[in-house]
Amino acid sequence: MSAHAASAGHEASASHSASAYHESLLRSPVFLGMVMFIGSEIMLFASFFTAFFFVRFTHTHYPFGDFEIPTDSTAINTAILISSSFTMHWALVSVRYNRRFGLVVGLGVTLFLGLTFLALQMHEYHALGFVPSDGAFPSTFFALTGLHGLHVLVGATLLSIAFLRSIRGHYSAAEHLGLEVTGLYWHFVDVVWILLFSILYLL
Repeated sequence: MSAHAASAGHEASASHSASAYHESLLRSPVFLGMVMFIGSEIMLFASFFTAFFFVRFTHTHYPFGDFEIPTDSTAINTAILISSSFTMHWALVSVRYNRRFGLVVGLGVTLFLGLTFLALQMHEYHALGFVPSDGAFPSTFFALTGLHGLHVLVGATLLSIAFLRSIRGHYSAAEHLGLEVTGLYWHFVDVVWILLFSILYLL
């Protein structure tokens, strides 16, 4: 009974610590800075989407010619990127409760999935059969997917740094601001891709 009570007390203490950290996180200049940065990135993507919609709705046929989009293979790649959001969440939850195994494995899997997404995206580019100079659709297609790919690359770089730091034991329930910022950015990248895939590949 005493061991059980001690375990329950530890869980309650960890939960309280995670809640307190979350409240302080919302007042962190670094975290708020990332929120503002993501806000500017949303406006950047909005401008690219606006250009895409303008070009699309001034043409009667989509995708403006005999271009074929590999929807099926890209759907698999989309599932890979969405899965990375879940593993990123696992890593964040793990660090809030000082579970080092979940932190390290979660970050490692997230990084692997992100790099896999980029590799498959590059493979898709080589197999498309058209280039940006081939017309309006290829230009907007490469602009949007390329911009997103650049953001995934930045996210993968942040994940690599976070992964190495987690291996070295730099994160704890009381101190993991860098990981929270990385997780926020990675979730943003995933949400943007879901919108991009839905609009560019499915609509």
